[in-house]
Amino acid sequence: MSLDRNTVHHVALLARLELSEQEEAQFTDQLGHILEHFEELAALNTDGIEPTSTVVDLIPRYRDDVVTNPPAPEELRANAPARDDNFFKVPKIIE
Repeated sequence: MSLDRNTVHHVALLARLELSEQEEAQFTDQLGHILEHFEELAALNTDGIEPTSTVVDLIPRYRDDVVTNPPAPEELRANAPARDDNFFKVPKIIE
């Protein structure tokens, strides 16, 4: 796909980029090369090739969900500065 300077200028306007004449020429050349590479990729025959999201087979590494430290409510409440039976006492914040 050939890319002309008017297209680069139009895209720059859409992106609100202020490009000099030299930058427009430079980007026209660079973007043209990038589009040529995409044309080469598009020409490849990919029939029969499964789509992939990664090239390496990933095996999920899950562990069993096992409780290793069972809750001990009395021990947790023992460190509270103020308690009311099984509850923590905190300062009132809403009037």
